[in-house]
Amino acid sequence: MPEQPYKILIVGPSWVGDMVMAQSLFITLKQRHAGCLIDVIAPAWSLPLLQRMPEVNQAIPLTIARGQFAFFGRRHIGLGLRANAYDQAILLPNSWKSALIPFFAQIPRRTGWIGEMRWGLLNDARKLDKNKLTMTVQRFVALGLPADASQPPTYAFPKLKIDPALQHQVGEKFALDTQGKILALCPGAEYGPAKRWPAAHFAEVAKHMHAQGWRVWLFGSEKDKDVAEEIDALSGHICRNFAGQTSLAEAVDLLSLVDTVVSNDSGLMHVAAALDKKVIAIYGSSDPGFTPPLHHSAEIITLNLECSPCFKRDCPLGHTRCLVDITPDKVLALLDG
Repeated sequence: MPEQPYKILIVGPSWVGDMVMAQSLFITLKQRHAGCLIDVIAPAWSLPLLQRMPEVNQAIPLTIARGQFAFFGRRHIGLGLRANAYDQAILLPNSWKSALIPFFAQIPRRTGWIGEMRWGLLNDARKLDKNKLTMTVQRFVALGLPADASQPPTYAFPKLKIDPALQHQVGEKFALDTQGKILALCPGAEYGPAKRWPAAHFAEVAKHMHAQGWRVWLFGSEKDKDVAEEIDALSGHICRNFAGQTSLAEAVDLLSLVDTVVSNDSGLMHVAAALDKKVIAIYGSSDPGFTPPLHHSAEIITLNLECSPCFKRDCPLGHTRCLVDITPDKVLALLDG
């Protein structure tokens, strides 16, 4: 009788960028456990990303809204997963509630950082040394290795797989003209204004590159529509504005068609890096050493001011110099180089 594959349930993160970085863990698990099956339970919005990760066997949508404790709902999901007979669960969130589903699913090995004192819910509880594991991706990958493995671990970069048929389909839906070079601008940042480069700066970049013969596409969620429209207006309406007009799946396939991406520290920045695009990433209140774009040729612009990174949603000093003082010529020097 053939040996049963090692079955792993991953409790996934709740942010786009973190979900992209989680692919590095999936790659590590495939290398360690030949033929293993990796299922990921995560918010429904993340399914388009997981479907583009060949390491993932099954994406299981988490039907509980973000922020809800929902004890009995998590118990119900866990009981329903018992039949899958997982060998191990790996929890990427550090919250207490995220450990409930694997516990109720009776998964024999439940691995995660101690987080909110999850003794009992976890039986492979790890203590995080933030001085050794300084990056989010390192913390994810370390959970896929033995507790006594040397730290920090090596890791592979995420690499999303694009289906040419879906790529063609999205091109037809939006009647795209993909002739020539295409620049993608990603002006959003879910976390807050202290991570957003000024709209006027994005517009200057758009105007310069359009004058060089490039097409300029704007990307973002429904929440980014206003800033994208502002950039388009300031640039003289030379951009193709996709902000708020696409699903996440469509945004991924559209980004796969561009040549270069200029982005705030955002989920789409990580998506672009995983699509093997040249990425110019602009950092203000966040730390490029903690969540950098995972790509060999990524360019990071940060001013390293005394007040940054502050990790605040809004600038506590009221000036946001960490972003305002990154002038468009600094980005254009990398684009023209």
